[in-house]
Amino acid sequence: MLVLCSLLILIARTIPWILNPSVILTKERVQKEVPTVKPIGLIVSESNEKDEQESRITTEGSSTLKTIIVVTPTYKRLTRVADFTRLANTLSHLSNLYWIVIEDGPETVPVVQKMLERTNLNFTYMAHPSPPNYPNRGWYQRTMALKYIRENYTNFMRSQNGVVYFGDDDNSYDLRLFEEYIRKVNKIGMWGVGHVAGSLVESPRVSNQKVVGFDAEWSPDRYFAIDMAGFALGLQLILESCAVFRSSCPSGTGALESCLLTDLGLNREDVEPFGFEKENDREVLVWHTKTLIPDIYEFRPSAWNWLFPKPPKTNGYFVEY
Repeated sequence: MLVLCSLLILIARTIPWILNPSVILTKERVQKEVPTVKPIGLIVSESNEKDEQESRITTEGSSTLKTIIVVTPTYKRLTRVADFTRLANTLSHLSNLYWIVIEDGPETVPVVQKMLERTNLNFTYMAHPSPPNYPNRGWYQRTMALKYIRENYTNFMRSQNGVVYFGDDDNSYDLRLFEEYIRKVNKIGMWGVGHVAGSLVESPRVSNQKVVGFDAEWSPDRYFAIDMAGFALGLQLILESCAVFRSSCPSGTGALESCLLTDLGLNREDVEPFGFEKENDREVLVWHTKTLIPDIYEFRPSAWNWLFPKPPKTNGYFVEY
């Protein structure tokens, strides 16, 4: 009887893939759709040797504590150093964390490398400029990070006891997000995110600790109407799949989150919701907080600045612009 039930479940999950072969994600299709190039200027922290990494992992106690792998795409902009400083200061308070940073540009940037080194975290920093067929929204950089994890995780971890989280550098994070939510994820975990696409809070809709839908203002009919900051994935799930962020996601109305989770073979029934113990007075632990672009005199649109452009005054300080 158990064998028959398992067979029926397998058939039920397979039928949609058979009816719509265009959604089948094979390793060959990934290789065709996603250009494979070597990272530019790959920088790995000096303490990345496995024995040294293990010693860092066990400093807080149990060696079974899950390692959090944070994936952060980044790009040159006026507010990048301020944003990245805030994120680096947050992550530096955490143990058992490996940080993968991917530059959307032709080369790694010294100031970013210095900030990474000051955290004393183990990290990998590499440059992967977006190819022409990819939107400049970090899609390709996250894909390269997934490939890097699959090919190199044994260099910085002794087991598959880890969680992958896509943490953008322009969000704000409560430390409890990592310790009380992310580190406890087994397969996939989800939670609310503040200030997303017209919503005060975008979150799963939960009944009896099961996800039954999503509360979102933008495209709420997506199967997984969740923001990138609102979920984390078990490392083993990543390693057992070849799913990546594709160059487009029509079924998710352009939102790459829904396509990735579907390509990973996930259903809403697989999701473990976090932070829904209370009916009211729940806490948001991650927010989309876009840094206001400062009004720089030399950047103001004017005929004078257009006719006689000159670099802004930096008074000897390093400034990205």
